[in-house]
Amino acid sequence: MRVPIRHIAGHLVWSTHGSVWAIYRLHPGPDAHGRQEETVQGTYVPAAVRDEQLAKVTHLIRSLSGAPRLFGLCAQVDPGEIALRMIEGIEPRETAVDGPHPWVENVEATVKLLGEQEMHRRTLWLAVPLPSEAAGGQVTASLGAMWADVAPMLGMRAAPVARREVTSYREQASRVEAALAGGVAFRPARPAEIVWMIQHAVHRGLDEPLLTEAEVCDLYGGQLRAGMLHSPSYADFGQVRLQEGGVDPTLEDIDDLAGGDRIGRSGRRTWWRLKTSSPLRRRWLLVESDAGVGYQAHVALAECPPAVSQDAADLFAQLETLDFPVDYTVDLALVPAEKAREQVRRKKNELVDQADQYDARPTGMPASLTDAARDLGELDARLSRTSVEVEVQSVTVLSVWGPTAAVCDARARALAALLGGADYRAVRPAGLQEALFALGLPGTARPGVVREFTQHQVSEDWALGGAFTLAEVGDPGGMFLGIDLDCGTTRPVMVNVADAPKQDASASMGVVGDLGAGKSVLEKLISEAVWARGGVAICIDRTPVREWAAFAHTAAKGRCQIIDAAQAEVSIDPLRMFDGPEGRHYALSYLTLQLGIGPMSTSGEVLHHAVERAAAGNAPSMHRVVEVLEEMARAEPGRRQDAAATLAGLIRVVAGSPLAAMVFDPTLPPVRLDASHASDMIVITTAGLKLPPKAAFDKPEVLHQQPLEALIGRAVLYLIAAIARQTAFEDPERFTAVVLDELYWLTSSAEGTALVHEILHDGRKHGAGLLAGSHNADELGPDRGLMAYRALARTSSRERARRGLEFLGLDPNDPELLRLVTTGLSPVGQRGREGEFLITCPRQNTGRVKVVIPRIERISSSITTTPGRRTTTSASAPLADAASGDRPKDL
Repeated sequence: MRVPIRHIAGHLVWSTHGSVWAIYRLHPGPDAHGRQEETVQGTYVPAAVRDEQLAKVTHLIRSLSGAPRLFGLCAQVDPGEIALRMIEGIEPRETAVDGPHPWVENVEATVKLLGEQEMHRRTLWLAVPLPSEAAGGQVTASLGAMWADVAPMLGMRAAPVARREVTSYREQASRVEAALAGGVAFRPARPAEIVWMIQHAVHRGLDEPLLTEAEVCDLYGGQLRAGMLHSPSYADFGQVRLQEGGVDPTLEDIDDLAGGDRIGRSGRRTWWRLKTSSPLRRRWLLVESDAGVGYQAHVALAECPPAVSQDAADLFAQLETLDFPVDYTVDLALVPAEKAREQVRRKKNELVDQADQYDARPTGMPASLTDAARDLGELDARLSRTSVEVEVQSVTVLSVWGPTAAVCDARARALAALLGGADYRAVRPAGLQEALFALGLPGTARPGVVREFTQHQVSEDWALGGAFTLAEVGDPGGMFLGIDLDCGTTRPVMVNVADAPKQDASASMGVVGDLGAGKSVLEKLISEAVWARGGVAICIDRTPVREWAAFAHTAAKGRCQIIDAAQAEVSIDPLRMFDGPEGRHYALSYLTLQLGIGPMSTSGEVLHHAVERAAAGNAPSMHRVVEVLEEMARAEPGRRQDAAATLAGLIRVVAGSPLAAMVFDPTLPPVRLDASHASDMIVITTAGLKLPPKAAFDKPEVLHQQPLEALIGRAVLYLIAAIARQTAFEDPERFTAVVLDELYWLTSSAEGTALVHEILHDGRKHGAGLLAGSHNADELGPDRGLMAYRALARTSSRERARRGLEFLGLDPNDPELLRLVTTGLSPVGQRGREGEFLITCPRQNTGRVKVVIPRIERISSSITTTPGRRTTTSASAPLADAASGDRPKDL
């Protein structure tokens, strides 16, 4: 095979056919400095966003001219790439700790899980041919192309390019870039990426060079020396043998046939003498390189439906649903509206002539002429609507591949079936496989034989196909959360809540779903990833079974701290936990809340002095406040004496309750809040604490009549919220996640609502985020719109499902989305379907994800709460079966 490239200068390519192309990477993602250039959409987008994207692509097509070419290539992804993305940004431990970094185990488990999967990522490339404005430029280009054909036979290199020619084409490219501005995000392709496009085409069905390496490679580019462009040789990339309909030894037993070895090398012997199958049945291309032998099949679109609804027109997006990767190449010829209208008028005249001829026949005029006249009339009207409209004449080639001819052939048939179901007619032409393969190489001219597959559409209709659209879900790096269910192949989904504040986004997440839908498992996985990656997780656990405490004991063994509000094993005395004004503030607020007194009353003034005196002593504590009040009752005159005696008596009543022992018992050890040194996961269990009903907070007289344990629970909850807030905001350099599962219990009180409000509003500045779970989106509070991460699990109630979809930013009245949420996510009773979510991340990309529990004993042994069943940890269970589309059983 001959490489179609003579020279590469930056993103400019001089081809062996005499043309010069400018190649651009579309949707490039973060640049070399980590800046994000665009917001990547997910699979599910609101109608307004879809219309905006359609308008941008239509504008892009109308701004181009000539014959650009679009490449949609599936770059192979290695598990090592996922590992590198998982460890990016992880800092080494500052203190010496036995054993490896805790995140290493997660990375190793992920690599082992993804080791045998066929993974890829869709990349888009736009190649634009550049016209030459120099006098005689076309002649010079043709002579250069001719010399490129002759030079290898003479043992000479291709002719260099003058600096002025390079400068001229760079100016042409800058005009193209100005025209592209306002459409999709793009950047000039790097020389190594252009070479990778050829390597990818050659290595389909084999282990190919990774695009990740090409993105940071500085090789393969030409250099200007002495006024001339000199490029390295690209001939070695063409050391490939192409054979259309090549015999696959796994299908044809050629070893037992005379001359079979010569068939495997040259294919010159007649097939019927060797009893092999007919070449018409071997409609694939054998590509042999030093890496091995791969088989490719190239399918051309021969006919598009005359009309298709907007919801079903996304042909290229539907390719992602297949369980194997598909490349596509779209060769475009953009015809201005006026010229296209002339062609339409000519076709109308031809139809009139045909109608006159049919009138003379007894059978009359066929109905197809009437349909053709109607279509031409509609096309003429649309071309006349605006002068900037263009007609898109496109040749679309879809490519599949496999390690064997049988796999390749099966995939080609599955692709044709998918297209046929959408009313697209696809053909796999015998004898043209090599020509269709060549069309997918950058810098090649369109073979004349493929023009028969040209399709005619106006720009907006062509844009509906979604060829310029990429769909992703999750973050660029972070923890491995699960698998993208909207992609037929294995596509990992990653989430990094700790990195969101560094990207000027909120790190808070809301999880909504039915009982048993997997909310707690998702929260536990993210919490475990936070502490293992170097952050802190603070969890308030209200469940009677203390599920978060059990999970912390195993998942963060030796690095966790359990605070049991009912057992009173540690003290949360604010005067013992906090120093200075903070301790006095929390102590006074707690006591006024517990006793139900106003801070500006006589009792409030007495209590303030008692707290100040207790805090100023050698051993400040809440027990000391009671002693100070008793001293004031003996020494102070008048009303202050009565107030001090009353307050001391009331506090004695509260302190006598076991629920308040962790506040007033001076013998208990205080909670350690230096989380960066003491523990990475702090769990505060509130089982046993009761709160007043939500209706009581609106009526003070009802609130004062509540049982003592409810009033104590409300005040203790205030101190718990203070602990969580203080720890979360202590060190802005270390990310802290405050986990509040079943949020309704906390937000039923004003103190809990204040904690949620403060973290949502101020968490980003302090490197903190809220991780909240609830059964109803409304229970997340009025500030739930500030959550950048949002997850929706199975919700059987249609009304709650609508609120959940609205929380995600999707259309709450879309019947397909409602069906998906109510019955399509984690259906009850279907093993292996657990843990399915709709997830939205800060880049506003929403997709369907299956959460995967790592096969790590310390995590999987206690993460689920299903009675009588726990997650198995077998490392031999496969992640997914690419042929059947099965997904792993993880929750």
